[in-house]
This record gives sequence, C-alpha cells and structure tokens, in this order.
Amino acid sequence: MDNIRYKKGINNLDKIDGKAGKMVIDSLRDISPETGQFIIEFAFGDIYERKILNLKQREMITLSSLLTQGDTHNQLIVHINGALNVGLTQNEIIEIFIQCIPYVGFPKVLNAISTAKEVFNSKK
Repeated sequence: MDNIRYKKGINNLDKIDGKAGKMVIDSLRDISPETGQFIIEFAFGDIYERKILNLKQREMITLSSLLTQGDTHNQLIVHINGALNVGLTQNEIIEIFIQCIPYVGFPKVLNAISTAKEVFNSKK
C-alpha cells in the first residue's frame, strides 16, 4: 500500500462521497479488499487529486460516464450524492442528464433521472 496515495485518496473519497463512499469500500472488505484499495489509491488518490479540473467538473464527467454506461444504479447513487457534496445543485444534475439525451437516448437518461429522484427524496 502506498501510504501517501492512500491518505490523499481517503481524504478525497470522504470529501466527495462521504459515508456513501466508505460504505462502498466497506462492502468490498470481505470479498475483494484490493478493489477498495485500487479505488482509494488510483481513482481518488491519483485521478481526483489532479489540479486541472475541480471536483464539480470531475463529478459532472463521472455522472455523464455512469449514465452512458447504463446499469450503474448503485454507482449513480454514490456519485449523485458526491455531486451534491461538492456543490452541484439538483437542477444542475438533472441538466447534465438532459444534455446526454441526444447521445445516449431516453432510456438511460430516464433511469438516471429516476435514480436522482431517489437520492433527492432521501435528502428531504
């Protein structure tokens, strides 16, 4: 384990995804702890630590990428929460999804909007 990357990754994971991110890592502990370590060190320690894009921009890209893949409900929940945590508004998140309609179609966008509604309602 690379302690510096791990510490940066944990810090970013906590800042962005909070307890939802910790739950993802914890869910991997008994079956694939290495995957959790890769997520922390590579995704959050290396990629999210880069300075060219800010966290809001990174979450916008992440939401678009997850929507485009389809069948990413659980990851969308985590990253919709993350997007809210770094300052995106509910309206901005929905607008990101709407922007994707011409490129990925209505079914994937509707699924993402449904997931966003679930997350937004959990915040009430």
